[in-house]
Amino acid sequence: MTTGRPESYDRIGRSYATTRNADPRIRHAIWSALGDAASVVNVGAGAGSYEPPETVLAVEPSAVMISQRPIGSAAAVQGVAEALPLGDGACDAALAVLTIHHWTDQARGVAEMRRVARRVVIFTWDPAYAEAFWFARDYLPQTVEYDRRRCPTIAQVGDWMGGEVDVRVVPVPRDCTDGFFCAYWSRPEAYLDAVVRSGMSNLASLGEPVTHVVRQLARDLDTGVWRSRNRDILDLPEFDFGYRLLVSG
Repeated sequence: MTTGRPESYDRIGRSYATTRNADPRIRHAIWSALGDAASVVNVGAGAGSYEPPETVLAVEPSAVMISQRPIGSAAAVQGVAEALPLGDGACDAALAVLTIHHWTDQARGVAEMRRVARRVVIFTWDPAYAEAFWFARDYLPQTVEYDRRRCPTIAQVGDWMGGEVDVRVVPVPRDCTDGFFCAYWSRPEAYLDAVVRSGMSNLASLGEPVTHVVRQLARDLDTGVWRSRNRDILDLPEFDFGYRLLVSG
């Protein structure tokens, strides 16, 4: 799910239809947040994995991402969040799923969502949790600072949405089917797969440091170091890594 920098997703977004399938529990949370909206604009729509049937328009800058949308999806246009091609109040709801950290002007993008819809729903990630995930904490501290730089705080997003915001925790299930960064927290072997990593924008963008730490992870899995270090989470059904649904209107 992207917008704002189409050139990067034309390069790194080619596997999204394979690696980024909607998780049904996360989809339920997102669709519930839309309430009774009968018309939805999906902003930074990507391949459309969380798109509700009420979607009337998907806005996405990357042609590569648009090309992966399923047959029968809502109409899609190449565009960015900062300049939505809709009139004021054109939709009941505007939806943005794991995309705001890619926007060039995040405040303006949210303002555009508020302009075109009475309800705004944003699924995002709280950078205060940057060190909560073992992969970032133990193997790739570079991604901690990288993600903190590009991800606005929940308070910032809430202010852009008008201040009256319902913030909902979205834990990540241990068998999550959407391959975003923390999805495989209980299945560490998945991070050894280059195709899986290609669907995670931070890992796909950081390059060589990722290759090095993946080799270290493989060694730690072989020796039992990873399991010993993470024994406290091994039997949990889900974990809060900072993913949040923000709802206003």
